[in-house]
Amino acid sequence: MSTTVTIVGAGLAGCEAAYQLAEQGLAVDLVEMKPHRRTPAQQTDALAELVCSNSLRGAALSNAVGLLKEEMRLAGSVVMRAALASRVPAGGALAVDRERFSAAMAELVGEHPRITIRREVVTAIPEASPERPVILATGPLTADELAADLERVVGTEHLAYYDAIAPIVAADSIDWDVVWRQSRYDKGGADYINCPFDREQYEAFVKAIVEADQVEAKPFEKVRYFEGCLPVEVMAGRGIDTLAHGPMKPVGLTDPRTGKRPHAVLQLRAEDTAATAYNIVGFQSRMKWPDQKRVFRMIPGLAQAEFMRFGAVHRNTFVNAPVLLDATMQLRSRPGVYLAGQMTGVEGYVESAGSGLICGLLLARRLRGEPAQPPPPTTALGGLLTQLGRRHDKLTYQPSNITWSHLPPLDLPKQRKLKKRARYEAMSERALADLPAWLAAIGAGEPSAPEGAHQLLTG
Repeated sequence: MSTTVTIVGAGLAGCEAAYQLAEQGLAVDLVEMKPHRRTPAQQTDALAELVCSNSLRGAALSNAVGLLKEEMRLAGSVVMRAALASRVPAGGALAVDRERFSAAMAELVGEHPRITIRREVVTAIPEASPERPVILATGPLTADELAADLERVVGTEHLAYYDAIAPIVAADSIDWDVVWRQSRYDKGGADYINCPFDREQYEAFVKAIVEADQVEAKPFEKVRYFEGCLPVEVMAGRGIDTLAHGPMKPVGLTDPRTGKRPHAVLQLRAEDTAATAYNIVGFQSRMKWPDQKRVFRMIPGLAQAEFMRFGAVHRNTFVNAPVLLDATMQLRSRPGVYLAGQMTGVEGYVESAGSGLICGLLLARRLRGEPAQPPPPTTALGGLLTQLGRRHDKLTYQPSNITWSHLPPLDLPKQRKLKKRARYEAMSERALADLPAWLAAIGAGEPSAPEGAHQLLTG
């Protein structure tokens, strides 16, 4: 095809999208601002620089990100090829030698005959049209000028500059004998799960939050928090009663077991339509993960909580994807402009690369005049799109790693229950059974990959 796609940003998402488009027969201009400029997190001029860690996290198929990696490998992901070529021992995780990883990416992407790399700083969204598309994949620390132009296009209310992520717990790990369903003042349906605290429990909980170890902010992450979205540690540090007058206020709620209003109430809200997971409302946190598990298990009803995602607060540039992006990751207001990577609200190396893979493959189909045909929703790749398309209020849309709540639950008879690991492995089995037909339909992937080749990831 004669069309050339411009991609801004040669990180994981940009490189993955470029490779997929090139493999589908399209010419790509991949624009990278290094070495002319670096973000505060970057240390080298390499492509696909891994700035925070060398780990691509767990590889087991009982782990959602493990399933995502396996799907990407089967789909012909360049990031997975480079990772497997540069892996280092890491137990049950896939970790890489960063320099070897970037060298592999430079060879696979930088030397691809259909990819041209241009080293220049982009300060505004390039001119784009459906026939001359542009993908923005500039990552969590998008340059100020480009971020300002994106903000002008999408509106200030739809662009955020840091993540404020609340933890998610599995529904079947909640003690339903302790909690109850009720919306404040009984407005609407009984959409919230309520965890009641008496004064003694509440004060011990606040003390534990204040004393917990916190993740130290990196220099480039030092931001002024919005008052409406503060880390729970900041609120707790303002005084013993601050949380009870904030996200834990009990007004409009009555514990049916006592007929009274508790001293404080922590609320949980469904994360997915099937209500298999709940997020802890208003509890974005910088506590270290072991302390989050210990402290949040002090919440009545969550003593045995299984955490599908821990809380986090860090600098990021991301859009309100459910409002702004269509099903192919194109800006609704600017046809021809696509977003990929952490700008869309995916979190993590693997998820960013996965979004680039999806964006590249779907765009290639659109440019050929073919229907989009997104990955099946039962797959982890499909789950990334599910999360980006979930309509949240613009103030509550939060970036997220891939979790099992992004996939539909298993359709099992009521009398048949599976333990957690078996359930997740069954969901992986379903995903990997549904994936090949999609790959064949879009002409992508590694159809000759040997059965059982997941051992490449697990070592």
